[in-house]
Amino acid sequence: MKIEIAGQNAFIVYFGEQASATVSAQIQAAVTNIVDSMADCLIDLVPSYASLLVIFDLDRSEPFAVRRKLRDALANLDGVDTSTGELVTLPVYYSLESGPDLEIIAERGNISVEDVIDIHQQQEYRVYAIGFAPGFAYLGEVDERIAAPRLATPRQKVPRGAVAIADRQTAVYPAVSPGGWNLIGLCPTRMFDPNRNPGMPVKVGDRIRFNAITREQFLAQGGEL
Repeated sequence: MKIEIAGQNAFIVYFGEQASATVSAQIQAAVTNIVDSMADCLIDLVPSYASLLVIFDLDRSEPFAVRRKLRDALANLDGVDTSTGELVTLPVYYSLESGPDLEIIAERGNISVEDVIDIHQQQEYRVYAIGFAPGFAYLGEVDERIAAPRLATPRQKVPRGAVAIADRQTAVYPAVSPGGWNLIGLCPTRMFDPNRNPGMPVKVGDRIRFNAITREQFLAQGGEL
């Protein structure tokens, strides 16, 4: 792990070269340790794929002391449990109606549409980062058989709740927006609601499972077609 200066009152900690379940679990463990030891001077913690941005209050602590506390908080993270993080299940209406790119992914992997749907549900995904838009959680990693590159020409309008794949990541679009990911279904769960606390049903480090529902169940749960 490397600690580098990221500003007058910020450090960034690099946990590895790329995201993984182990790195994600280490970041979450580090967040807990840092909050416990530095709560009096913390302004914000921003976790991402393989790094953690630590922003602190210069009026409450000076950089050398913060770096020292960071080193202590990062000690002994090698054996962290990768099953940490809340398990969140998200319902998905998989179909050609709700997932216009299902057939393309199936053809690419030389499998059936039903196989794509089954494979997408078979594993847990780690929330590696949240960005692009509020509530847009980058989840990884999808099975290689259903991995697919981004569309050559992004769609101008992707519906709220669209479940999508890009390379070996999957995600749920929290709002109507442009997007170049491959669409395989629709999720009725709102991924961002500013009127709720918390505003998002998932956070970095959580584990996600997808569960197939029918068209009728999707509409009954507030989904829109």
